[in-house]
Amino acid sequence: MGCDRNCGLIAGAVTGAILAVFGGILMPVGDLLIEKTIKKEVVLEEGTIAFKNWVKTGTEVYRQFWIFDVQNPQEVMMNSSNIKVEQKGPYTYRVRYLAKENVTQDPEDNTVSFLQPNGAIFEPSLSVGTENDNFTVLNLAVAAAAHVYQNAFVQVVLNSLIKKSKSSMFQTRSLKELLWGYTDPFLSLVPYPVTTTVGLFYPYNNTADGVYKVFNGKDNINKVAVIDTYKGKRNLSYWESYCDMINGTDAASFPPFVEKSQVLQFFSSDICRETCVHFTSSFSTCKS
Repeated sequence: MGCDRNCGLIAGAVTGAILAVFGGILMPVGDLLIEKTIKKEVVLEEGTIAFKNWVKTGTEVYRQFWIFDVQNPQEVMMNSSNIKVEQKGPYTYRVRYLAKENVTQDPEDNTVSFLQPNGAIFEPSLSVGTENDNFTVLNLAVAAAAHVYQNAFVQVVLNSLIKKSKSSMFQTRSLKELLWGYTDPFLSLVPYPVTTTVGLFYPYNNTADGVYKVFNGKDNINKVAVIDTYKGKRNLSYWESYCDMINGTDAASFPPFVEKSQVLQFFSSDICRETCVHFTSSFSTCKS
């Protein structure tokens, strides 16, 4: 009985020791296998998990807007008073829900090029109001006219057209008009070949952004999705020094194995420059 008990304890100890040894051996092997699988599946080429989610993002992407509504337009125009504004928002749109187009692999430099179709869908549940909410804002067409055409005679003509169109320095427009475009009455009277539609993001819907050319990560996984060129350029000629460079990804995806200490760089074509994000804190969406 004692022998059986002792034998059992010895056998259990030996088995535990063997399992511990195997565990110590297999854990790094398992890590290597996982790392190898990740490196294979994040490459941006047909057949990988990353490629499928990259062509058409599986997560919802939103863009939010806050508008500054001018509270005293008459006082500003008549008395040159300090402008008073009220911030309203957010107004939320779902974007990047359309699949990338003209996806073309280049095996010579391990890159893939594409066009990103533009589209925006208003999300009422994530907004403080509707697209029909009105705001009093600066009339961009009227404000810009004096700076674009500085000839005295031309300015006299433009001032007469501003009065004829019943335009002024400020105007009231809906959110939809301000963002996506409206026909400006003043520009419609200008006897020059100018675009009569004004909008902060006009034209946007039914257009495409790019061509982007990004690294597919086949030769270097740390460069996956990093932009090589945008519209054939590595610099934009809009900003001075480093700000003018096209760095990082398009923010739709990033290389794997990102450390908290890393700075994530991405390029935004809306503001025509690179920006970056830093890790600040972690959070959990799981409920206990």
